[in-house]
Amino acid sequence: MKAIAKQYVVPLTSFLCLTLIAVFAPLFHNQAITGPIVNATLFLGVVLIGTKYALFIGLLPSVIALSVGLLPPILAPAIPFIMLSNAILIIVFGFLKKYNFWLGVTSASLIKFLFLFSSSSIILKLITKKEIVSAVLSWNQLLTALVGGVIAFLILKALKR
Repeated sequence: MKAIAKQYVVPLTSFLCLTLIAVFAPLFHNQAITGPIVNATLFLGVVLIGTKYALFIGLLPSVIALSVGLLPPILAPAIPFIMLSNAILIIVFGFLKKYNFWLGVTSASLIKFLFLFSSSSIILKLITKKEIVSAVLSWNQLLTALVGGVIAFLILKALKR
């Protein structure tokens, strides 16, 4: 059996660690903790392993959040929108980070928020508990994405040392 080439060990390890963090974050059962952790893993994923692999990581947290009760079952129709908003965050950040890290974080967070905020009107038509949708899919998303960017920045600074 061939050993895994050294050039693949670090990216594979990074991918597995970030995936595990994103999957286990919803177990905190607190959006104020889970959101920044998940967003930080998405930003870190783009920087450490690339946009393509970060996109895969962005698909998992909302499904786990639903399965462990962090996301109320009534918001199950929102999962595709949340997944798409994570993809938007990853793609926008991946494109803009080469110009400026903070431009990437801010723009990606804002566009993610605007997408979820506007798409929540569709979700509101599907379900009746409007206060749940507005609490989970509105300003909270912008805040947790920005905090996730700060966390990612601090981790990347520590990794450079």
